[in-house]
Amino acid sequence: MEFDIISQAKTPILEALWQCANRINHAPFYTPGHKRGEGITQQLVNYFGKAIFSADLPELPELDNLFAPQGIIQEAQELAAVAFGAEKTWFLVNGSTCGVEAAILATCGVGDKIILPRNMHNSAIAGLILSGAVPIFIAPAYDPVLDIAHSITPEAVAAALAAHPDAKSVLMVYPTYYGVCGDLAAIAAVVHQHNIPLLVDEAHGSHFAFHPELPTPALAAGADLSVQSTHKVLGAFTQASMLHVRGNRIDRDRLNKSLQLLQSTSPSYLLLASLDAARQQMALYGEELMAKTLRLADEAKNRISQIPDLSILQMPAKNPGFVALDETRLTVTVSELRISGFEADEILHQELGVTAELPSLQHLTFIISLGNTVADIERLVEGFVVLAERSTQVSQKLKVKSQNQLGIPNSSLTPREAFFAPTETLPFHQTRDRISAELICPYPPGIPILMPGEIITSEALEYLQQIQTSGGYITGCTDPSLTQLKVVVSRKS
Repeated sequence: MEFDIISQAKTPILEALWQCANRINHAPFYTPGHKRGEGITQQLVNYFGKAIFSADLPELPELDNLFAPQGIIQEAQELAAVAFGAEKTWFLVNGSTCGVEAAILATCGVGDKIILPRNMHNSAIAGLILSGAVPIFIAPAYDPVLDIAHSITPEAVAAALAAHPDAKSVLMVYPTYYGVCGDLAAIAAVVHQHNIPLLVDEAHGSHFAFHPELPTPALAAGADLSVQSTHKVLGAFTQASMLHVRGNRIDRDRLNKSLQLLQSTSPSYLLLASLDAARQQMALYGEELMAKTLRLADEAKNRISQIPDLSILQMPAKNPGFVALDETRLTVTVSELRISGFEADEILHQELGVTAELPSLQHLTFIISLGNTVADIERLVEGFVVLAERSTQVSQKLKVKSQNQLGIPNSSLTPREAFFAPTETLPFHQTRDRISAELICPYPPGIPILMPGEIITSEALEYLQQIQTSGGYITGCTDPSLTQLKVVVSRKS
């Protein structure tokens, strides 16, 4: 993608923040309380230095206003819109979570239907609770050999819209946590036949616009709205994200108001400046950086695939939910080593100095980004060599139950109704056939097993226990030991 280099070289937020941080002969009688670093503890100074705290500033007149930008934030967001192929861009300081929630709030109200995959991030469930929207879940395409759910398909979306022509919007994940991309262009065409917007959780795809060998960016493929975690694979600070829109199917005023409900009224300018700088970096050097990243990923995949009993996720010959793969994402199947992904992750992290992004029952997924080095790849490969050598000491092959075998649970209440309903806490094994009052999911990737309003099945309970026994992390439950679950009080007298 070609940019106006002179314009894209600017970093308006970063420059203004630097000037304010280095102001002299200035008495600050405004927040935060540490007053440009003068009041921070010595331990923070020892660990991080003092300079960064001088830039921890509030919305001073020179620094614009996130909710009504007219100066440097507006300029930075306009530059980002050009760089990422949007008509309008909003900077997010509450992560992609608030972007997904705002997208749902901007398109759905209480009782409105939204079509979305069952393997979406839990931020979408929060959006359902906040908006009162009614979810119409569709199952994603599933690979039973690898036990991985991919994207929803155009055919599934068309069927859902035929059954629910009153739906207000469609939400899809692109790419998945594994880097898998569905046929977004075909899905957009189906959705737009009904003149409703296609919303895309593109949290893991903010780099797509910057190299021709990467999948097509969501907006370029026809999405009306895209939410990207700029921090996940680019150079922004953690929690810094962007929301992009194109076309006229999104009410931008309503979207803006929704973001005001969800974003902090005290935004961190360090986060905003990091978004500004990350955009500049990619606009000027993105293709070069992504080329290097792709070379590192290719090196890792080639070498790990040659290690006995290990395999790499690759493009299938034919799968309607898998039409492109982000080649910077590396997923290694470890089940043939006779250990779970959680066990492999623990060994790699604690003993071998290699940390995955996502452990699951049979796989480990790694994000290879512009910040990785040749030395990182060497350590990664050597870590798997050690794992493979140890596998000969394990006698029994791992047996696992798939999350995708759980299907789409029946719902008795909407997520909002269940969230605000009276609840009670019961022993874990007494909750079968009751209505869940909790959003329970392994994290990462943050895909719920149970959500408020769904009927709890024995299969879901067994799967949660299997995750816990295998060493996985489960979030959302009031009792982290899983001895008890919170359910909606029965309506029976």
